[in-house]
Amino acid sequence: MMLLSLPLPFLSMFNAPTPSSSSSYIPGFYASPRFFHMLQVLGCTPSISSSHSSTPRLLAATKLRHISSYSSSKNISFHENRHCHRCNHPTAHISSTSAPSSSFGDEDEFGPATDEGDDDDDDEEEDDDDGHVFPRHYLAFPQPPQLSSNFTSCTSSTPLPDRWDVLGLGQAMVDFSGMVDDDFLERLGLEKGTRKLVNHEERGQILRAMDGCSYKAAAGGSLSNTLVALARLGGHSIGGPPLNIAMAGSVGTDPLGGFYRSKLKRANVSFLSTLVETGTTGTVIVLTTPDAQRTMLAHQGTSSAISYDSSLATSICKANILVVEGYLFELPDTIKTITRACEDARRSGALVAVTASDVSCIERHYDDFWDIMANYADIVFANTDEARTLCDFSDKESPVSATRYLSHFIPLVSVTDGARGSYIGAKGEAVYIPPSPCVPVDTCGAGDAYASGILYGVLRGVSDLKGLGALASKVASVVVGQQGTRLRVQDAVAIAKSFTCSTSSSMSSDVGSDQISSL
Repeated sequence: MMLLSLPLPFLSMFNAPTPSSSSSYIPGFYASPRFFHMLQVLGCTPSISSSHSSTPRLLAATKLRHISSYSSSKNISFHENRHCHRCNHPTAHISSTSAPSSSFGDEDEFGPATDEGDDDDDDEEEDDDDGHVFPRHYLAFPQPPQLSSNFTSCTSSTPLPDRWDVLGLGQAMVDFSGMVDDDFLERLGLEKGTRKLVNHEERGQILRAMDGCSYKAAAGGSLSNTLVALARLGGHSIGGPPLNIAMAGSVGTDPLGGFYRSKLKRANVSFLSTLVETGTTGTVIVLTTPDAQRTMLAHQGTSSAISYDSSLATSICKANILVVEGYLFELPDTIKTITRACEDARRSGALVAVTASDVSCIERHYDDFWDIMANYADIVFANTDEARTLCDFSDKESPVSATRYLSHFIPLVSVTDGARGSYIGAKGEAVYIPPSPCVPVDTCGAGDAYASGILYGVLRGVSDLKGLGALASKVASVVVGQQGTRLRVQDAVAIAKSFTCSTSSSMSSDVGSDQISSL
């Protein structure tokens, strides 16, 4: 019998009244005796950094990585052997009139821009922000002569908050999504369920082949899906104060850059990075087949690289959680930005989460992934294939084995296994999370939604691994049961209310929700 718990509730306790008992108080934030009991269960010994002792922020001393050393049967020390054993072209524009199919992929033409199908004056509750629908080949690729004023600027006079609950660092990409059949993928030589980088000409070829399909354009990207879902889950005073969510990425001054920033703003996610004057915004074509599997084709554009400047450094120092998107490892020299961001996050006491993102991305940047995860990561998000790749396991290895292995190096590990469920790992152990029932419509964005559920649970103080996984599974099932990658506002509110009620019920029960037995 083993009790396993995580010291997670502290993130939602900022600016709370100072407790009367000094024995359970670390300067900078309120921590209940129950929280310190969990620290003792995990063998954590909080130590206070003088540089943070007077600031109301998360202290590095209470980070998840301060779990006591754990040695497995392979003699892997939790602290010491942390590394794995294996050691320019203009982009898209949205056109309101059908363009000749021969224009797709050309470099110097675009139809006039419109915002047909969406009205920025609409109530946000009625806008699912899954994008604009454009029938047939209404999406052309190259330079537009003009752009609707709705997407030229999203500059806001609203002051930014003093702290960010979550700051995401990732690629800012506009998604073009459409439904296709298996024959379509075979004709183009595309492997179902994979993600592939394409150049400008290849992107045009695919869109020409999609003539006759309906497209949907959205401010996409794996990380932005997670952040939008998180902003909607925490957008109301349900279970705590509204969450402040931001993203740092890179977009150009082209029409798609304005479109991207406008859509994030409407979803209550602040976009913090400056614009790249001569850059073009990246795109992803998402092809979904009737079995709900999606194939993604990414064109990075010329504005994808993220430079580390003083503005980004300041934003990171104001964050409680920094989420690094794994796709960033694909960009030239971005590993330097990732490393500096993680270093600053650690110094300021923030948690660092890393998304594995894609198998091929991990294979190409295996050492870089492990350098970041082993030295900085507190949380890692992956699916089964990505987890196996990180562990250098064969396909015969089970997802639970990969989860346990990774949890020797990273304090909290989340591994999704599709319709079979998911696993949450900590300290060399893994908890199975059954899937939430749903009728699958589109699996695109399921992992992103799952990650938002984990982050929301952490921020709202869930310390039970099963409860954390169940919340994430519920969020993912809602997204899988709809067309589109974004969690709708009304669904997010319903989940948040249900989660608050279940949390209140478990807190008042005789069984402690801060521990898990029989692992």
